[in-house]
Amino acid sequence: MEIQRSVQRSLGTAALSGAVLLLLASCSLSPDPGESGPAAPSPSGAGHGGHDSRFDPPAPAPLRDGERFVNLSMSDPYTPSAPSGGSDEYRCFLVDPALTKPAFLTGSQFLPQNTDLVHHAIFFRLDPAGATAARDLDTRTPGEGWTCFGNSGIGEDSAWVAHWAPGANETLLAPNLGYPMAPGSQLVMQVHYNLLGAPAGAVGADRSGIRLRLADAGADFVPLDTTLVTAPVELPCADGESGPLCDRQAAIADVTARFGLAAGTNIDVLNQYCNGGRAPAAGTTQHCDQRVEEPATLYALAGHMHLLGRSIKVELNPDTAQARTLLDIPAYDFDSQAIRPLTTPVAVKAGDTYRVTCTHDAGLRRQLPQLQPLPPRYVVWGEGTSDEMCLGLVVTSRPV
Repeated sequence: MEIQRSVQRSLGTAALSGAVLLLLASCSLSPDPGESGPAAPSPSGAGHGGHDSRFDPPAPAPLRDGERFVNLSMSDPYTPSAPSGGSDEYRCFLVDPALTKPAFLTGSQFLPQNTDLVHHAIFFRLDPAGATAARDLDTRTPGEGWTCFGNSGIGEDSAWVAHWAPGANETLLAPNLGYPMAPGSQLVMQVHYNLLGAPAGAVGADRSGIRLRLADAGADFVPLDTTLVTAPVELPCADGESGPLCDRQAAIADVTARFGLAAGTNIDVLNQYCNGGRAPAAGTTQHCDQRVEEPATLYALAGHMHLLGRSIKVELNPDTAQARTLLDIPAYDFDSQAIRPLTTPVAVKAGDTYRVTCTHDAGLRRQLPQLQPLPPRYVVWGEGTSDEMCLGLVVTSRPV
């Protein structure tokens, strides 16, 4: 368990630029055809990463018995500015649902205001003590919110409870499933702004928000957790590409310069955990196994990569007689990252193994307008849109 915690601490519960992408991205947690069918491929076989500036969130499903909506947004508009010569900013904003009694978060709809810039968003739950620390950090930081690459920026006492990525609409959980929210708890809204291709001085402001679906706590509620299953990215330059950043160490130094020392450490930690510290093998496909530490019931999954992603798969107990594919997206589309419910919940045991496998394609750099102006690079795990990730999100409940 300590190794898994170390990986998650180092990568941050949101190591998605995320992503991560890709918490619950969207769609109902009701059965849909198949276990977890493939996404419709985009023309290039990978998502283009642009967002529709005409985005208009669909009307929410009607409230169910005991539910209410709470709409939250950042206090003032924020104009992103990528630090350290990069093209990405992760900014965190504290939003307060004003809870005076225990509640469960049973659904959510992120409301991106400037969809030309918003790459994804993740929401972290803070207990009252964490909320105090967040307010202090917000007060000390000039402007709206604070910089927060990797996670909420408030230490380890924050839980991933919602997210949005392209293709996601309202997350609507089954009536008895939800994320527990204690009185006084608040949310950190982490927004990844992608400024690739934005003309200098032409970046607009953003005032995104979220519509929460809350229900008062009851004995029949099943509390949910989100587990992240991560694998390294070791994608060499494509045939015919060359340049200084095609060297792995130069590429790691570049990621570190853009996102801080922790970004370089993340790459080392992933290699240590997934490869036993052996020299990483460069290639288009990487995987990693993660041991299940506690029994749980698994309800839904999502996969997250960036613009060079081709396919992603999450398996349970691979290479055994009990092997089972939980999520299989053979034609990954960046603009279709909705969470995928399982037709039937799956019981997992302590000692079981999750495996996430990702395939990336450096050749897509030549096809994607956002990436064409950038120099070729050896791609490693990184927070930026021009970097990559391999991330499976697993939504479970644990026995109480």
